[in-house]
Amino acid sequence: MAEDTETWPASAGAEEREEGEIADDGDGSAAAAAGRVSAHPLENAWTFWFDNTQGKSRAVAWGSTIHPIHTFSTVEDFWSLYNNIHHPSKLNVGADFHCFKDKIEPKWEDPICANGGKWTISCGKGKSDTFWLHTLLALIGEQFDFGDEICGAVVSVRKNQERVAIWTKNAANETAQISIGKQWKEFLDYKDSIGFVVHEDAKRSDKGAKNRYTV
Repeated sequence: MAEDTETWPASAGAEEREEGEIADDGDGSAAAAAGRVSAHPLENAWTFWFDNTQGKSRAVAWGSTIHPIHTFSTVEDFWSLYNNIHHPSKLNVGADFHCFKDKIEPKWEDPICANGGKWTISCGKGKSDTFWLHTLLALIGEQFDFGDEICGAVVSVRKNQERVAIWTKNAANETAQISIGKQWKEFLDYKDSIGFVVHEDAKRSDKGAKNRYTV
């Protein structure tokens, strides 16, 4: 005698699926839809920029060789990019890697950066990878109380040291600058003092500008 074969109505699977579960019709469209749903948008879009000053002619204007790499606006896009590019410790001496809010160029001449300045942390060769990553996560995760004052961050690889800096919009806003500097140190668990230099002061000085603020 032939075995009885149970038949299920087409709607049975749908009735047994938990609320919110996406049905897969076999062509992968459900997985694609799930992927779209799971994307985590950032509050701001950000752009990575790259520059390498090594071998650059002195006649070339500063900032003219900075090039945008990619703009991202979701957590997933960030990690996809970050995991497929060199970390600072693998960059050549003279390289600068920037991550700025979209539509803001990492140049003193940019109207949004023009009246600002930067906080800077220095470290030994090959030591900036962790500082850079934690700085990026704090920026794109909007962890700063005065996040609207932030333009972006840059990591610079030089012969004897590496530097990570946060650029801000309005150097005259002392309350915001001090808050950003203190919070940044807390995020990085950085114990040494750091200084804030105003872009205009740096442009006027050939020997390096004095710190406007220190935390």
